[in-house]
Amino acid sequence: MDFSYSPQEERFRADLRAWLADALPPGWGETVFEPEDEDERAMFRLAWERKLHSGGWSGINWPVEYGGRGATLVERAIFAEEMARVGAPEGLNIIGHNLAGSTILRHGTEAQKKYFLPRILSSEDVWCQGFSEPNAGSDLASVRTRAERRGDKFIVNGQKIWTSFAQYSQWCFALVRTDPDAPKHKGLSFLLIDMKSPGISIRPLRQISGECEFNETFFDDVEVPVDNIVGDINDGWRIAMTTLAYERGPEDALGRQIRFSQELEKLVGTVAATPRGDAMLIDDPIVRQKLARSVTEVEIMRLNAVRTFSKYLNGDDRGPDASIIKLYWSHAAQNMYEAAMDILGPTAPIAAPDPLSAGGGRFQLSYLQSKAFTIYSGSSEIQRNIIGERMLGLPR
Repeated sequence: MDFSYSPQEERFRADLRAWLADALPPGWGETVFEPEDEDERAMFRLAWERKLHSGGWSGINWPVEYGGRGATLVERAIFAEEMARVGAPEGLNIIGHNLAGSTILRHGTEAQKKYFLPRILSSEDVWCQGFSEPNAGSDLASVRTRAERRGDKFIVNGQKIWTSFAQYSQWCFALVRTDPDAPKHKGLSFLLIDMKSPGISIRPLRQISGECEFNETFFDDVEVPVDNIVGDINDGWRIAMTTLAYERGPEDALGRQIRFSQELEKLVGTVAATPRGDAMLIDDPIVRQKLARSVTEVEIMRLNAVRTFSKYLNGDDRGPDASIIKLYWSHAAQNMYEAAMDILGPTAPIAAPDPLSAGGGRFQLSYLQSKAFTIYSGSSEIQRNIIGERMLGLPR
């Protein structure tokens, strides 16, 4: 693994840092934060994505002919690192940029690329993902949402669940069953569905954190043009595997690692400033051991991502090794936030959220949100199956 950067890559980093310094609001991360109201926060994030686009920083790794910068994988990693370093707002259209756009780039028709990609880059269209169902979460191939072809349209009926940001989305890519008699991996197709279509209803799901990021989405005789299929009919499983490979890749894992490292630094600072008896909380050897474990795990998170990233740079295709990254970071992050709650004591879970506070409120929401880490983007059980079967050659 080569950890050095070329002069061109260093210029890329410097240009991005300069742009971020001008683009972020004065006082960002210190006195200025995202809105607390969920809907206002969503619109704030959407405005930030559109600002990135206006500055030429949207879809940087996409080909120039489709509106990107043609950035290298290393530059994509630098982008994720720098965004995390300044605590830049997360995007509302993450699914569009990272998953829908990447999948259309690889498998879409030229007409699909010309129509959808510019609208994704500009975040004119926000996307959601229609994969999981109430009885087909971890076993994705068991989806039962039906798409029956009638002339030049598919008629879609069924239900999806955990559809992040569906309430704000204009489009959804969905895995649907087009041949109920075929083996479950063989009878699936990958459709692009206009969320304004008659017959679609959305019900937000309140999470443990109090947010409604996830939704139930119902399809009742929804008409989808045949032209909106990606790939061939009944070839959806192959297309979906491309989507999941981008969802679990190392580029964004490097950005996550920096954000988790920053959270850990805040935790250490809080512990060092908190008295306990005649000493400080950080002087407790058990506390120090918990912190040391998290420091080690967060660093291993970075090294895991860099190892897989290096394989991609050497020409390897995206494959099951992305499951190692997803499995590891989700548990390492959970461990860190659980340690924060344990260290800060019995008042931590009930502390009022306060973005300006170094204490309990800073970690309370993150702790609650972390409970989903081992479920979304493929549960830990599924990641272990993939690693065992596809990498270690173990029997199903």
